[in-house]
Amino acid sequence: MASSRASQTRQEILDKALDLASVEGLEGITIGRLADAIFMSKSGLFAHFGSKEELQIAVVDAARDVFVREVLAGAAEKPAGLERLADMATAWLAYVEKGVFRGGCFFASVSSEIDDRPGRVRDRVVDLTRSWIEALESEVSEAAASGEFVDDADPSQVAFEIHAFVQEANWAFQLHGDAAAFARAARAIDRTLRSLTTETGFAVLDAADQGAHR
Repeated sequence: MASSRASQTRQEILDKALDLASVEGLEGITIGRLADAIFMSKSGLFAHFGSKEELQIAVVDAARDVFVREVLAGAAEKPAGLERLADMATAWLAYVEKGVFRGGCFFASVSSEIDDRPGRVRDRVVDLTRSWIEALESEVSEAAASGEFVDDADPSQVAFEIHAFVQEANWAFQLHGDAAAFARAARAIDRTLRSLTTETGFAVLDAADQGAHR
């Protein structure tokens, strides 16, 4: 029972920390700042994390869990290749658009904050963001191997473009309040995918579109 309560308290702390970090950055998440925000003693909070660095790493890992739930859970049920790639891109854009975090895309926010600060926190963010890019690249390779994309489709280029379009929409919305940026990003991603798609791939995309509108 005590263990269950401690786990619940830890999750409540992380939920608040995630929200704050998306707006104020990881450096704004200190034991003292968070203790004040959740009306908890510093010693009580320290017992859950031990140090500012451990707290920040726990926040990053919690953001990863949210991302997996919001973006990857549905995609994992799709066939590998073009259908899964399209689902991943669509779900990622929707996740940013619906404002899961007040500050927009969590990893975009913290990446710009810590990109020049070596250490364990930066290493964790680098590993997680790289794994996402690699997941996109893997689906591009799978689409090419199965004949859904042209043979010379460049996985790194496609992943780069999807990433750029989503992050541009996030930037435009967060800084300028431009909600139309998400629709523009969706059209740009669709154009990128269709520029590489074969006849086989178009059938996959069309079937996926029909399923989404049922």
